[in-house]
Amino acid sequence: MSTIKKIGILGGTFDPPHVGHLRLATHFAKVLHLDALLLIPSGEPWQKGTGITPAETRLQLTEAAGIDLARAFLYLKIATQVGIDRIEIDRAGPSYAIDTVRVLRERYGADASLTWLMGADSLVALPSWNSWEKLSHYVNFAVATRPHHGLKMEISSEVGQFLKGHQTSDPAALENQPSGLIYIDEGLNVDLSSTELRDRLKSSSRGAIASEHIPTHTLEIITNLGLYQ
Repeated sequence: MSTIKKIGILGGTFDPPHVGHLRLATHFAKVLHLDALLLIPSGEPWQKGTGITPAETRLQLTEAAGIDLARAFLYLKIATQVGIDRIEIDRAGPSYAIDTVRVLRERYGADASLTWLMGADSLVALPSWNSWEKLSHYVNFAVATRPHHGLKMEISSEVGQFLKGHQTSDPAALENQPSGLIYIDEGLNVDLSSTELRDRLKSSSRGAIASEHIPTHTLEIITNLGLYQ
């Protein structure tokens, strides 16, 4: 992967990974012509509180989701490699995105375009991230809007100022710049709430919800391990 120039990064707790994650990954792999897309489950998701599924189990679920994502890319003729990276699981202490992007920048070099993929709710919450204002020194951002979320109404003045200095309406710009740009995609509405999905999995309609919202291979592991009961 030393010759790869355009890398997408999709980090998260992945508790569990679901169809929304795969839709976001597929959309941006195509729009940004990514050479590779890394799924990075957090080791210690410091903002999520207690009750999180163990990291190695979430890694296993993410690897299973990666199989379905790679098959989707093959079917859709998207020439993007899928990688599952345990960088945050192997690093001791809280999983901070700033530490991850520094390592990835060192790994791929100064010229590679690194783009962090996220939903709009993550953009709104960006000021709560550790050293968030430094992230753009290392990566671009590609943001998918969420249903029923009026982004302009929700962002703080801090994020608004951040967007003024970094936003682009041209996704191709991210392909040619290593870091520092933010592209908000209004054509994709993705709901990325794993928390809500976990709650729904505890209901009587668990089976129908699971098959509709969770990738096939991930669901098989969830069923075998008896997770989210």
